[in-house]
Amino acid sequence: MKIKHLFFALTVLLMGMNAGAHEIIKFHMVSSSNSIYPGTERDVEVYVPDAYDGRQPACLYVGLDGILCNAPNVMDSLIAVGKMPVTIGVFIQPGVIKDKDGNVVRYNRSNEFDMPTATFADFLEKELLPRVEQLTTAKGYPIKLSHQAADGMIFGLSSGGIAAFTAAWHHPYRFSRVFSGVGTFVAMRGGNDLQAIVRKSEPRPVRVFLQDGTNDVWNPLFGHWYEGNRMLATALDFAGYDARYDWSDCYHGVKRANEIFPEVMEWMWEGWPEAPKCGKTQNNLLDTMLVEGGRGWKPWLWVVKENENDVPSAIYPDSTLVVKFHPGSNCLWQYTIDKNGNEQNGQPFYWLHSYDNSQLDVKAMTFDGAGNLWVVTTNVGIQICDQNGRVRGILKFPGTLDGSEMMRMEIINNSIHLYDKRGYIHSRQLYVTPPTPGVTPKSQGQG
Repeated sequence: MKIKHLFFALTVLLMGMNAGAHEIIKFHMVSSSNSIYPGTERDVEVYVPDAYDGRQPACLYVGLDGILCNAPNVMDSLIAVGKMPVTIGVFIQPGVIKDKDGNVVRYNRSNEFDMPTATFADFLEKELLPRVEQLTTAKGYPIKLSHQAADGMIFGLSSGGIAAFTAAWHHPYRFSRVFSGVGTFVAMRGGNDLQAIVRKSEPRPVRVFLQDGTNDVWNPLFGHWYEGNRMLATALDFAGYDARYDWSDCYHGVKRANEIFPEVMEWMWEGWPEAPKCGKTQNNLLDTMLVEGGRGWKPWLWVVKENENDVPSAIYPDSTLVVKFHPGSNCLWQYTIDKNGNEQNGQPFYWLHSYDNSQLDVKAMTFDGAGNLWVVTTNVGIQICDQNGRVRGILKFPGTLDGSEMMRMEIINNSIHLYDKRGYIHSRQLYVTPPTPGVTPKSQGQG
């Protein structure tokens, strides 16, 4: 262990002598047949620090695979000396499915943790955490969890590491602080693609700590864990995140995370109650489009038209090309248009990202004045493709909405407008120009 880590660990140990006690509430959760993970059951432990009095909502810490890194005692120590706020810890095990005799017939850990979709984050927010908020402490205090972005943290190791990152990635309004140890950012269920998506996406307001070691290559079938973590780290730096890293010669396991856990926790909560901020991306497409202070979407009412569910297509500004969505493919087809208006030379041309290897449903598309194609997909976000069919930038949908709720998109003046099924328009100011009919955009070349 490095001297500074040893010194820090000893300091926390001494602090812990004066730290408050805590309560651990345990319960067994069984998911119904219509839940996100139907039929699964899991054990949950809830840490309540002695400082919690039930008057104000507490900050939230979610720990995956149960209690790791002596977390309750470390949190006691840091809370006692004001290095982190009063925080309730929720430690969960991955789900299993059992038969009538109690034998496990399905282990759900990889399906829950390794999948880079929003599914696990949705499970936490919609099913597990509301269950925790029904609890009462031994002192009779109701469990109240803060729903502020600044007040949520999540931690996990290995498959739990990627699950922690993706939960914060998809729900930064709930988890703005994430610690991933020996994270599985490899080719299991698409985790190897996250570094590419991070580079292409506008940065989230999330603080990230990654830990891994050069000897973490325990399963050569799926890839190199250390390499995957380093690639994600360079993507985070490129995209402007508030991120720190610990690289050592460790193997795949909890040892190193256990050593640095107190120090990481103090850094995670540094500056609280301020929330982490979005950084400045080096993505040269997004950097020219994003308006400083203009990240928010503004909604207002509109009237839904009966024909809004047509299969989407888009005409190039000068009417020489048309793009069409053919269900069953994650590529959009581009056709040339001859002088008589006939479509020719069709090719699967625009390659789109997907979190879960599923076939995308495209809800809307339009060209901007530069000849870039903007595509509303049900997965990943608004994907912006250059003239050569490559995704160069990705924007998040408004709030907690996803692409399935969108019906139409337009670029008006210097803003993007999304029309949803509920009858709302969501607009966002960007440095983008609308297409001018009959005008050919400047060529972007071979690229």
